[in-house]
Amino acid sequence: MPNELEFEKPITELKNKIQELKGFMEKNGLDLSGEVRKLEEHLQALTEDTYSQLTPWQRVQIARQSGRPTTLDYIKGVCSEFIELHGDRNFRDDPSIVGGVGLIDGRPVTIIGHQKGRDTKENIHRNFGMAHPEGYRKALRLMRQAEKFGRPVVFFIDTAGAYPGMSAEERGQSEAIARNLIEMAGLRTPTICFVTGEGGSGGALGLGITDRIYVLQYAWYSVIAPESAAAILWKDSSQGTRAAEVMRITGPDLIDLGVADELIPEPQGGAQKDPAAMVETVRKKIIDSLRELAKKPIDELLTERYDKYRDMGEYVER
Repeated sequence: MPNELEFEKPITELKNKIQELKGFMEKNGLDLSGEVRKLEEHLQALTEDTYSQLTPWQRVQIARQSGRPTTLDYIKGVCSEFIELHGDRNFRDDPSIVGGVGLIDGRPVTIIGHQKGRDTKENIHRNFGMAHPEGYRKALRLMRQAEKFGRPVVFFIDTAGAYPGMSAEERGQSEAIARNLIEMAGLRTPTICFVTGEGGSGGALGLGITDRIYVLQYAWYSVIAPESAAAILWKDSSQGTRAAEVMRITGPDLIDLGVADELIPEPQGGAQKDPAAMVETVRKKIIDSLRELAKKPIDELLTERYDKYRDMGEYVER
């Protein structure tokens, strides 16, 4: 398996052993169904045990798997119709962020999200999902358009962070993200976001100030990537495993800290194992969430949004 992680190798080896045994049975006309059944039971137990005891670093690894559904995959699965819109009307179009207008459950919705590639060529085109300032300004243009026409906005977050290159800084990367935070806080339309993989730093936050924050089971969301935090704290980026343990960046941690509203279950082993099932789960959650938010007057929604973020980060001195 090309995307197999180190801790998944025992599972893969057992699967291969079962396939070899089945092939041997067929080739030699033998009945070894009892042995196969025992191995399959062992495989089920091993799989459940492995994925029920994942470390934070292992969750980070799963969130980075290239086979996980991208924003365009979710759009294709949740929208009956979709028109992609391009450009920030200032500099250029940024392929790292995609957005447009679609129909979900018969309702017009604006959808915006980070877009990674499937292979090296596409990742270079998409800049590995790391957006430039024009990407965030494109997102803001689409948000304002959604507000004008009364459309709710659905965001998909999956980025290691905003692009940190000199060209991005020269064009105002920090201002573009900060502007989005201000505008999203007061956007007069319902908003929801899904952290579908990596939720890295301000690059993620630039699409993350919403009425509801949903985090996929194996996704992570943090002010900084574990390796970067390790480089700052211990001057050693190889200590990413250690950093992930103490940073509390995984889905269960985010629920416990009051950052995320709900943890969205993934197929066993991650969304990359069954992308179609993951997309369908997200589709149902979008429909339910938008129906709930649509019942609230916009001023009430804005008050709740304000209180939601004001309440984050409370602590008790001991």
